Amino acid sequence: MRILLTNDDGIHAPGLEVLEAIAARLSDDVWVCAPAEEQSGAGHSLTLHQPVRLREHGHQRFAVTGTPTDAVNLALRKLFADKRPDLVISGINAGENLADDITYSGTISAAMEAALAGIPAIALSQAMRERGASFGAAQGWAEKVLRPLIDTPMARRTLINVNFPDLASDAVKGIRVVRQGFHDYKRGSLVEGTDPRGRKYYWFGLEEMEHTLDHGTDLEAVADGYVAVTPLQLDLTNHAAIGALAEGFAS
Repeated sequence: MRILLTNDDGIHAPGLEVLEAIAARLSDDVWVCAPAEEQSGAGHSLTLHQPVRLREHGHQRFAVTGTPTDAVNLALRKLFADKRPDLVISGINAGENLADDITYSGTISAAMEAALAGIPAIALSQAMRERGASFGAAQGWAEKVLRPLIDTPMARRTLINVNFPDLASDAVKGIRVVRQGFHDYKRGSLVEGTDPRGRKYYWFGLEEMEHTLDHGTDLEAVADGYVAVTPLQLDLTNHAAIGALAEGFAS
């Protein structure tokens, strides 16, 4: 089985190193193609107005001077002309990708790009309440999650989002398959400042807030100490609304 690894934290990220070690136990044909620099929050952006470069970092390891989407796109078009990967795994992200945060996530978007190409894709993220915290839960549980997923057929244009709680491996309670939750949108913050030239700047931030967790969601599962496994689909159509909208335009 050929596996492509990528991320949004960059080619030198510790989470990618952890993932490479885990992937090596799953396959003897592992490739890496990741952004050259951190691209957190890049979402599903594609570089269109400047060239991107592909640089080799060892055997079957490459970095792209662009976004996570660029990395997967370029890998599929340039590195795998003979045989495409059987699986794309994105991560392990330093920080969770839960609820509506998936819309901003470069980690998720890299997996989305693979899913668009018809390749099974999994995104892995490790919750961290403190910067530089441990990947312990992911190290202890990622293989337990990945092996069943590899053997489970995935529908086209779907992907799996996996989040590990911020706990030691032996403190994790188990695995839950759950739906996507939603945050309180008011949790964001805006910091206003002045640069050395006297010009204003603005810095977006996210703040932890207490809120009621919906039952059966990724937010609840991780908060309760479980690994959250959430199937996602790329079809964003609100199918239930099509009929009502069509009636409104009927002549």
